[in-house]
Amino acid sequence: MDCTVRTMHRHEVPLAIDWAAQEGWNPGLHDAACFHAADPGGFLIAEVGGHPVGCVSAVSYAGRFGFIGLYIVAPAWRGQGIGLRLWNAAMSRLSGQVVGLDGVPAQQANYRRGGFMLAWNNARMSGVAGPNPEGASRRIVRLTDVDFATLCRKDRSVFPAPRDAFLRAWSTMPDSTGLAWLDNGELRGWGVVRQCRQGHKIGPLVADTPAIASALFGALGDALPAGDAVFLDVPMPNRNAIALAEANGMRSVFDTARMYTYPAPECKLETVYGITTFELG
Repeated sequence: MDCTVRTMHRHEVPLAIDWAAQEGWNPGLHDAACFHAADPGGFLIAEVGGHPVGCVSAVSYAGRFGFIGLYIVAPAWRGQGIGLRLWNAAMSRLSGQVVGLDGVPAQQANYRRGGFMLAWNNARMSGVAGPNPEGASRRIVRLTDVDFATLCRKDRSVFPAPRDAFLRAWSTMPDSTGLAWLDNGELRGWGVVRQCRQGHKIGPLVADTPAIASALFGALGDALPAGDAVFLDVPMPNRNAIALAEANGMRSVFDTARMYTYPAPECKLETVYGITTFELG
């Protein structure tokens, strides 16, 4: 079989997002542009006779941390070794870096054979938007009002490498709302809610305390139509994050396994109430 793997062009990245939607992953409406901004060379496509048959992302952050996602082979082409070719190409691109991924728990054994170790599990929590009982806080401001360098420094406490280009795109994408909690000028929490193929997702949601997380969650929910589906991808070791989701009537609809090659990067997981995106970490 004449299968080739090459780097996607920018205009091809939406194809990977469409495939993700067909898999039921419910991507955001504007994920493609934000993902490409993170690492323009980080998206690979497999072709047979010039026809696209699979994809994977192998996004590198600052050349020292990589993340595997969007690992999809079109259903009609599965079982023919295309997935392995994509996997090998992705891992080759990230050679020498610590690499992470969010995979289905059933595939953990396969990822272990590839050198990955389980760090924790995530749960996608699902609910509906409703009125915010806490009301608005004067400490909550629009994310675009926060100094961008300050936001990038805060992000480094929960992400192992700089991702400034991605953050700039993510925090200003269309059909989204970004909010932050400022306490005497200090950034102590922030979050983004974006429109997806179905409903909205909150992510990331980062906060120094459960109270700040709850206030930001409520304020982000106020930006949504009442009764709209809302999702939050929660790291399960953060029991306060699980409690926040459950207190807002959310329930788990599926899990993922966060895995890394050695050594796993440090992360202040106790401040992470919502993962940014399973596709890019």
